[in-house]
Amino acid sequence: MILREIREEYEIRTLSARATKSAHTQGRKAEQEKCDIRTEFQKDRDRITHCKAFRRLMHKTQVFISPERDHYRTRLTHTLEVAQISRTVARALGMNEDLTEAIALGHDLGHTPFGHTGEDALNGIVSGGFRHNEQSVRVVEVLENLNLTFEVVDGILNHRTVCSPATPEGRIVQLCDKIAYMNHDVDDAIRAKILEEPDLPREVSELFGKSPATRIDFLVRNLVINSLESEEISLSPQVAGVLKIFRTFMFERVYANQLHTKERGKIKEMLRLMFEYYAADREKFPSETAVADHIAGMTDRFAQKRFTEIFMPAAWEA
Repeated sequence: MILREIREEYEIRTLSARATKSAHTQGRKAEQEKCDIRTEFQKDRDRITHCKAFRRLMHKTQVFISPERDHYRTRLTHTLEVAQISRTVARALGMNEDLTEAIALGHDLGHTPFGHTGEDALNGIVSGGFRHNEQSVRVVEVLENLNLTFEVVDGILNHRTVCSPATPEGRIVQLCDKIAYMNHDVDDAIRAKILEEPDLPREVSELFGKSPATRIDFLVRNLVINSLESEEISLSPQVAGVLKIFRTFMFERVYANQLHTKERGKIKEMLRLMFEYYAADREKFPSETAVADHIAGMTDRFAQKRFTEIFMPAAWEA
């Protein structure tokens, strides 16, 4: 047997009955010859990490806009934290780690510059709205043409709270995304002096712990133990309830703090002007979709650079 087939057989023998097996993938939109070494989900993981959109995540906002200091999270470090936490959970539950990792690494590829502020700006401009999970699918299917498996694309599309992933691995990423961002965003908010640790809701500190590391450990343990004892990948009802309190607190104290500053207005106006500028060039950008693709693909600093070049007067050089 070739190495890929040995790995596929190993998955069938050792993974949970609920796990998604590489040999049983629903496949790709365009059939391709299989690799002798890697499974289909391993190929997807590698395609994502080598694509241009993945590299650009390094210079895209997570919460704090264009952070100058090195220790604030970016969209890339967030993605890596989600992948790490998701793989820990997947391994503990006997799920497919490679599928889980591929979904986690690709889930935010379609995010705009300036984080959710940029997403909100495009959502108010583009006909039919703009959602980063849908744009992430467009990145892998159209703009980068990665030709990923159905399971990975489904997990990327359905990682948001309101969605229902088709695989347990997709559900793991959906929950671990929240575990990651709420805890590392608290860490960044404390660093930015927006919060202090005692500001967190009493229920959160008492049940989850008093540091990001302790809270992540508690939530991962709860997710694993509860999922082993039930038919679904889920947190226990009590923990899910407190996590909802935690999320509400974060939106009110951290995300709203960012979203309602004057910087939000500046970003929305910047992207609106740039959208109108590019939309006027029908030869290069024949549709709203093409303009949205171009702007959504920008990093924070590239968007700032292009805005300056387009709208700010240049110094005269004799």
